[in-house]
Amino acid sequence: PEVINGRTHKATVVDLSPWVEYEFRVVASNSVGIGEPSRPSALLKTKAAVPVVAPTNISGGGGSRSELVITWEPVSEELQNGEGFGYIVMFRPLGSTTWTKAVVASVESSKYVYRNESITPLSPFEVKVGVYNNEGEGTLSSISIVYSGEDEPQMAPAGASALSVSAAAVEVSWQPIPWNRHTGRVLGYEVRGW
Repeated sequence: PEVINGRTHKATVVDLSPWVEYEFRVVASNSVGIGEPSRPSALLKTKAAVPVVAPTNISGGGGSRSELVITWEPVSEELQNGEGFGYIVMFRPLGSTTWTKAVVASVESSKYVYRNESITPLSPFEVKVGVYNNEGEGTLSSISIVYSGEDEPQMAPAGASALSVSAAAVEVSWQPIPWNRHTGRVLGYEVRGW
């Protein structure tokens, strides 16, 4: 607080963070200057409150077929505002109106995997992640788009041909598989010979 007149012997300190330990010192001042600070008070923890900071960097994707992998950056301890802290993960297929909700009770968690055989490969989902503690549910992140896991490629490369370039080498070429929602991203090819 600002400077308090010399006849006052107590003050209210405001704008502190919830569920954080503080210690306090008092310093006397006059027209000559500022004296030595008092010894620190005993540690005092402020009361808990509903968390107000949502997780950031909501993303995900990857995973196996029929999986939706959701990741986020965990909320730091000083922003958890109380005991019993955890995450609320909400997601729905893009265009749907109904949210699915899951609770992740671990403070250290930064990932949630939803498995369901009805999820088609590379399906877009709207995702948001919130926080809670023993005081109640807090803020939710803004919506992010996350894609479900891919399936293995369903098409074979076309136009495979081989050209002998030396007594010990053959050059193999093919037409790449075009990307689409059903084939996913082709990360590489395997060339087999016999």
